Amino acid sequence: MSRAAHHFLFLFAFAALPTLLFAKPEPATAPVSAKPTGQRTLNFERDITPLFSRFGCNASSCHGKAEGQNGFKLSVFGYDPVADHSALAYESRGRRISASAPDVSLLLRKISGEIPHAGGARILRGTSAYETMRTWVSTGAPFGSTNDARVASIQIEPAEHVVAANSQLPLRVIASFTDGTKENVTHLCIFQSNNESLARVDARGVISTGNLAGQSAVMARYLGSVAASRILIPRSGTTAAATAVPAFNFIDTLVDQQLRKLNLAPSGLCDDATFLRRAYFDVIGTAPTATETRAFLADTRPDRRARLVDALLARPEYADYWALRWADLLRVDRQALGHKGAFAYYQWIRGALLENQPFNRIARDLLTAEGPLDEAAAGHFYKVNKRPGDMSGMVAQVFLGIRIACAECHQHPYDRWSQRDYYGMQSFFQQVSYKKGANSELLTAEGSPTISHPRTREPIHPYPLGGVMPATTPEGDRRQQLATWLAAPENPWFARNLANRMVSHFFGRGLVEPVDDVRATNPASNPPLLDALERHVVETRFDLKQLIRTLTASRTYQLSATPNAANEQDEQNYSRALLRRLPSEVLLDAVSQATGVPEKFEGVPAGQRAIQLWDSQVDHYFLKIFGRPQRASACECERNSGPSISQVLHLMNSPELQGKLAHEGGTVARLVREHRADEPLVEELYLTFFSRFPTSTEKTAALRHLERGVSQRRQAAEDLVWGLLNSLEFVHNH
Repeated sequence: MSRAAHHFLFLFAFAALPTLLFAKPEPATAPVSAKPTGQRTLNFERDITPLFSRFGCNASSCHGKAEGQNGFKLSVFGYDPVADHSALAYESRGRRISASAPDVSLLLRKISGEIPHAGGARILRGTSAYETMRTWVSTGAPFGSTNDARVASIQIEPAEHVVAANSQLPLRVIASFTDGTKENVTHLCIFQSNNESLARVDARGVISTGNLAGQSAVMARYLGSVAASRILIPRSGTTAAATAVPAFNFIDTLVDQQLRKLNLAPSGLCDDATFLRRAYFDVIGTAPTATETRAFLADTRPDRRARLVDALLARPEYADYWALRWADLLRVDRQALGHKGAFAYYQWIRGALLENQPFNRIARDLLTAEGPLDEAAAGHFYKVNKRPGDMSGMVAQVFLGIRIACAECHQHPYDRWSQRDYYGMQSFFQQVSYKKGANSELLTAEGSPTISHPRTREPIHPYPLGGVMPATTPEGDRRQQLATWLAAPENPWFARNLANRMVSHFFGRGLVEPVDDVRATNPASNPPLLDALERHVVETRFDLKQLIRTLTASRTYQLSATPNAANEQDEQNYSRALLRRLPSEVLLDAVSQATGVPEKFEGVPAGQRAIQLWDSQVDHYFLKIFGRPQRASACECERNSGPSISQVLHLMNSPELQGKLAHEGGTVARLVREHRADEPLVEELYLTFFSRFPTSTEKTAALRHLERGVSQRRQAAEDLVWGLLNSLEFVHNH
């Protein structure tokens, strides 16, 4: 998707947010409180811009759209107050404002509904908001002085609160200004909830909770500053059982503390067969064989689960699977890089994972790659991202979990990032270029290119997110400075992002969700747990395998997916394992392994498994309909894990899958020949497809089915296997 298209979709989505309530403007039915200005001279940016934002005038659905509305354009979200003031005071021959006769000003007559206005009456006469705007007009519509106080930050109260179900809680927002003053700006804020099924918020900042237990974050935005209130809603009804459960490590302690706050009880531990299958899929993207399943289920050693994880981490499939996952995010794209370049880039990623290089070293080596691409394969990162802005945006999204793309054009609507911050990051990559070498392209970072703010034209020197812009641009390769900051243990986002992404993979949901949308207004569901995992990542020197050991060793990871009466509606707080559909490549490999018939991919040597496919463009219908990403962006959302009718129909009716089931050299044919008795045949089929023995009920039903088809025993076995393959248990990790 192009940057312009992405920007349009983002603004369209934002304009449609129900919490803005612009379809029926709140001021038309109720006045808002006045901002206390005292004797202070009104300032356009401080006093008028918030009104345009609060009442939707500069939203992308109104005058904030790219072409404006009816000849009048405002900057979206008020990010350019200078241009907005000029549009009001000087455009259209100044007829929008009349200081000598403010009541006949076109601005006031439009917003009050006195004359036709497509947006309807936004601010009625007699309200304090109207009087503030009228006073501003009558005093000559001043822009204000550069010495006027500006907003420094906002604070939302309460910052965290436990709220009963089906109740209300009013929020209060206090703005701190650069002159040391503070004001209540609640009536000028825009509010939004990140989970309206749990907690809705109206235009006044009043939260209304539903009857579901969980947590929500409510954002307040005022003049480019944002803050969030974390709302916890305990489950109503009887108190969850207080039976003490053991904590296997610090993860369980912090999860249990949260569950107690929410009146939730965790499910019990999963059995060994479930843990075996879960760990195999999560760690190496591969199903256990029937032989491996029998061996593990016969193991009685108390540390058998930890031993299993260690054994999986030592297998080559570990590097195959995790190279696939990181190749998605780092965009190993053959269409952009060519066959040779994409393969070299993939091999570099896989090699780093095979050696278990510290993740901060991997990031640093990627950022500082230089020289011939034949020798510096990581440099292909810069070829798949053509523009410096794309490079900085991908680095922020993949390694920090922060989306900064929208700040290229305006203030980020949900976070603190400004255009200045965006171009400060982009400036690190302005030196990157390619030259033709003797045998290979040469990646260089040289020269002293400058960059200016697109609106103010001030020079922008490179500085990292959250940092302070220096007075000058450093000499040499600027990426070295960025890499040092990024990979440092004290970086405020790098270790947290890694921990959050790994939690999402192993627990089915990130502490921050989506995982690549970290911001103040999207807080972690369990902040103490994310803090602890961040420290753990740093203390273990960014060792990916050690982080996997810690996550899988927790009781939280080993919980059953079977809900209890207390947690059946909880999907946020890790009170039970979540059902997760297997990724497309993993599912296809599972089908091939269980049926005993390998898949042959077009243009790929025989014997290669789906998780070993470095090329996301290999044509394959199964992989396509089950959500394989195209690697057109660095967003986790490219991999589609949702269900579809096409998936169901394919599993039920695919001739290719039927061919695997009926193959003469396949699993069913082999087991039917090896097991003359039906009972061991059923057991072996369940071990092969479900990685467990059948229950007594399942065994009875399967034996009855085979007895009815005794004359065509193999056909009956194929039908049985078809049913297993189409089950939720086979398609999902649980």
